[in-house]
Amino acid sequence: MTLKLRPLALDDVTAVHGWACLPESCRYQAWGPNTYEQTQAYVRAAVEASPDRLVFAVLVDGDVVGSAQLKLRGPSTGEIAYAVHPRLWGQGIATAAARELLRMGFSEHGLHRISGTCDPRNLASAAVSRKIGMRYEGRMRGTAYIRDGWRDSDLYAILADD
Repeated sequence: MTLKLRPLALDDVTAVHGWACLPESCRYQAWGPNTYEQTQAYVRAAVEASPDRLVFAVLVDGDVVGSAQLKLRGPSTGEIAYAVHPRLWGQGIATAAARELLRMGFSEHGLHRISGTCDPRNLASAAVSRKIGMRYEGRMRGTAYIRDGWRDSDLYAILADD
């Protein structure tokens, strides 16, 4: 399995919609399940995003199977996020994509600190954060409203010298 990140492109709408329309993909997210038009709008916004929001397609053996994002929050900090098609969950793809985001953040952008958040119920995402060396820093209460009410977020972070 060869994993690669490349900038998300307008041609990726159909692939992105392959997971963005699924209830299991957005169970812990404020978005979705998406209509095709909502996915088009997301991809368009990601492609046109400002230089401090880097959105990538996650490719496995040349196929788009997920997305990954590095938000630059000032000159020294960043935040990562990722999504993978549910048919490929448990294969290490999110972990590999997240590791690549860390590498880019620290090596290419000279960041000091990179964080990520997840719904406390999303045990798989928390496991990815720990696998890539992030430390649990605490729980932020009521950070996002999703279908079943206000959601807390668990905060993970890693420093360049960790």
